[in-house]
Amino acid sequence: MKKIFLAVAFFVSSFSFSQQEIKLDILDALAFKTIEFSYEFYIGEQSSVGLSALFNFEKQRVDIKYNEQRVITPYFRHYFSSEKQWNFFGEAFIAISSGTKTIENIGTSNTVFEDYTDGAFGVAVGYKYIASDNLTVDLHIGFGRNLFSSFSPVLVPRIGVNVGYRF
Repeated sequence: MKKIFLAVAFFVSSFSFSQQEIKLDILDALAFKTIEFSYEFYIGEQSSVGLSALFNFEKQRVDIKYNEQRVITPYFRHYFSSEKQWNFFGEAFIAISSGTKTIENIGTSNTVFEDYTDGAFGVAVGYKYIASDNLTVDLHIGFGRNLFSSFSPVLVPRIGVNVGYRF
């Protein structure tokens, strides 16, 4: 019984002393009618896992917009430098996206909208700044490739300027 108690105590304490962040992508909020929230959990000094959720509120017929209506993105980040304030990172992610694709019928004026859900694997790189008061700013860019649906776009962008708080 003592071994089980010690194992549970160790497991719970490892989470209680870990760094965590919540973030908002201000680039999406300012440039598009899109909101992206992220949560990042540090599993070590130079590694973290996270989850981003993007919601697109832009109308279908706007020229510059995300093709996806919703994207859930679990990711893994590895930080390459040991510097506390500025840190370069690489990221591997899986994006699960859904949206609507416009298909125009040739020879008619009918426009058909096809819904899709797809999954993509991708990579990204970026920089993170951590201020002394636990404010964080990270810039990242990357792309993933959709794998399953013929209606989904080929590439899924992963671009952002996140502002967050570390606790």
